[in-house]
Parts: sequence; C-alpha cells; structure tokens
Amino acid sequence: MMRWLLCGLSLLLSSAGAIAAPRPGWVSWVMDGDTLLVVLDDQHEPIKVRVKDIDAPESCQPGGEASREALVALAMRQRVEVDLVAEDVYGRQVARVMRGELDLGAEMVRTGMAWAYRFKTGKGPYARWQRQAQQQRIGLFAAKETAMSPPVFRQFHGSCHGS
Repeated sequence: MMRWLLCGLSLLLSSAGAIAAPRPGWVSWVMDGDTLLVVLDDQHEPIKVRVKDIDAPESCQPGGEASREALVALAMRQRVEVDLVAEDVYGRQVARVMRGELDLGAEMVRTGMAWAYRFKTGKGPYARWQRQAQQQRIGLFAAKETAMSPPVFRQFHGSCHGS
C-alpha cells in the first residue's frame, strides 16, 4: 500500500512539474544562438529546445550568425542533458541545457553571445555574466554602438521569418 502511495505521489508531482529529472540526449542541429534540436535518448525525433534564461540575436540581426556559430561550437553533435521546464508560445520546449558541467546558457551570456533574460531588473541567473561581457566589450558588446536586443530589433525590423 505504501509503495503504491509513494509511486502515485511521485507521478502526480512529476506531472505537475514539481519533480523533473534532466533528460539525456544529443544535439542534432543548432537553429540560432538560443534554439537547438535535441534527440532525447528515449525518442527518435528531435525536439526543438529553447535555452532557458537567455535571448540571442535574430538570425538576420547583426551578430545573429556569430551567436549561432558560438552555440554550434558548444553543442553541435554533443551529448547534453535538458531540464525541461515549460513550452513557449512557438511550441519550443524551454530548458536548461547542460553539456557535462557546462551550462550552455551561462556560457553564451558569459562570452557575450546572448543576453540574459530579466537583465534590466538585475535579476535572473545570468545577469552578472552579461554585465561582465558588456564591461569587457566582448561578443555582441564589442562594437562601439550598443548591441540591439532581439525584442527591440523585432520592434523596429520585424521577425527574420516575416511573422
């Protein structure tokens, strides 16, 4: 009886999102600086994963291709663990993505190849890395002119995909 209760409780908490183990897989493609295709070990088809807590330039935006190439160097054909937390409005799975001990989101922000979400509020797990990248003028922040964040870019230029 007790085993059944514990098993049921575990299933309930897991389905509610309270307990979710990171899932292993490998990166089959890098779409841009914050979106990967990952084939999970227990699946045959890749899922589209949006790296949690970062925002990379649009592919048609200045710095977009460099940001994608940075994520390619970190993740392409590499084993990763994805800690799925949500689904975004575009149907992508939002996840923290780890390659061994390396947090890919943190590394993208630390090297100046992506922005930290919630940076302006000073909150979020990667805000300090963004401040350092800006102070060191590396990656997207190396140019003399201020790098335009993706939401601002989309406001002025629209999406790269015409939507």
